[in-house]
Amino acid sequence: MRIVLQRVTSAQVAIDDQVVGKINQGYMLLFGASDTDGEDEIDYYVHKITKLRVFSDEAGKMNLSIEDVGGAILSVSQFTLYADTKKGNRPSFVKAGKPEHAKQIYERFNQKLRDAGLQVETGEFGADMQVSLVNDGPVTIIFDSAER
Repeated sequence: MRIVLQRVTSAQVAIDDQVVGKINQGYMLLFGASDTDGEDEIDYYVHKITKLRVFSDEAGKMNLSIEDVGGAILSVSQFTLYADTKKGNRPSFVKAGKPEHAKQIYERFNQKLRDAGLQVETGEFGADMQVSLVNDGPVTIIFDSAER
């Protein structure tokens, strides 16, 4: 599982110029799954993301979680996080999860974030999407289950 987390003041995803997901303060997540990802990885990253303290407290220190600030999540599937660029100029995506498995992991991940009490907006798995965001900080964190 690979996740790029960006702290945002706003983010949205559109398909064919129609906004399908939109948030204000919170996290923009780009999410990719491999065929080896399962419940253990989902549970680990749901916990990590809900408890991650990267929002500023009253002293200006990154000390608050998304739960503490009442933030939301915009989660967008992105198999290109598994791009292999070692050979040639055209990336290979053979390490990305097969669509059936990756979609199941993506949907389960989002549901567990919702079960944790967070508002979660999404794009559409496999769609051509236009994503826009205002990165706050900027704060960008990369999670990779291969390095867990």
